[in-house]
Amino acid sequence: MAEKLLEVKDLKVYFEMKKGLAKSLFGKPEILKAVDGVSFTINKGEILSLVGESGSGKTTTAKAILQLVPVTGGSVVFNGEEIVGKSDLTEFRKKAQMIYQDPYQSLNPRQYISDIVGEPLEVNGLVSTLEERDAKIKEALEEASLIPAEDYWFRRPFELSGGQRQRAAIAGSLILKPDLVAADEPVSMLDASIRTGIIDLMLKQRDMKGVAYLFITHDLSLAWLISDKIAIMYLGKIMEIGTAQEIVHESRHPYSKALLDIMPIPGKTLTEKRKILQGETPNASADIKGCKFCGRCPLATEICFEEEPTYKEVSPGHLVYCHKVEEEKTSD
Repeated sequence: MAEKLLEVKDLKVYFEMKKGLAKSLFGKPEILKAVDGVSFTINKGEILSLVGESGSGKTTTAKAILQLVPVTGGSVVFNGEEIVGKSDLTEFRKKAQMIYQDPYQSLNPRQYISDIVGEPLEVNGLVSTLEERDAKIKEALEEASLIPAEDYWFRRPFELSGGQRQRAAIAGSLILKPDLVAADEPVSMLDASIRTGIIDLMLKQRDMKGVAYLFITHDLSLAWLISDKIAIMYLGKIMEIGTAQEIVHESRHPYSKALLDIMPIPGKTLTEKRKILQGETPNASADIKGCKFCGRCPLATEICFEEEPTYKEVSPGHLVYCHKVEEEKTSD
């Protein structure tokens, strides 16, 4: 039986949009629903990928879980303890870390790599001697395949390649030996030849140390290759969630199918023109009465514009946020 690490229930992150003076005084506040009722679980050593277009709320979801942005509502339970509203997050931050998308910006250009990687140890008071600190930094650098560690000790981020910078960022995140890592598009800015090495590094940490990942990506094919579960997000809402195989081979939501239509599949020759999703993603502050996807959905009918769907469980753990689930199943 898998041991639950993280349980997110009905998570909401709303932002009030800034307006001009006249609208602020006389108009109704405009609310951007960046995350609008997201729920999922991650077990220890499991990889859950959040997949969706830019602006779907993937990064904000991760930041809300790590308490890096204010949470409007909902619950985040980590290792059996509620995190939302907790005054002292010291222990939580040791066990939940984040890898940012851009290693050019996430690393301080003035610091040595050894200082960047070792900073979490000092901030959390986890080392008492310089020798102990250096030994842990050396171990973290070598586990991140920055070998020999001494060659990187007194180098600054601008002296490293993009892949080396991201490895240094990963070393800094993993030096505390966290249980959960939120990885925000960690390979999107790297060359294809370097991506494989970074992904292999992350999977190796999962296999060796049981690290669980919340992996954020717009690349469904990558999510399919590395994930245990995939959640498809659109406008702050999870449209469909299930195992990687269920999402790729048995998807039920029209948005999931639209993403699959443009996903390259190794060994499969394209025999017909790809179906491109029509229309633009609405503004996240727009007041949508029914389904958030109704304006772009090829199956939308009157009920889709008038009533918000509920989640339907098409198989154990495979949930779909759609009025037309049964019709989709019949038409396959």
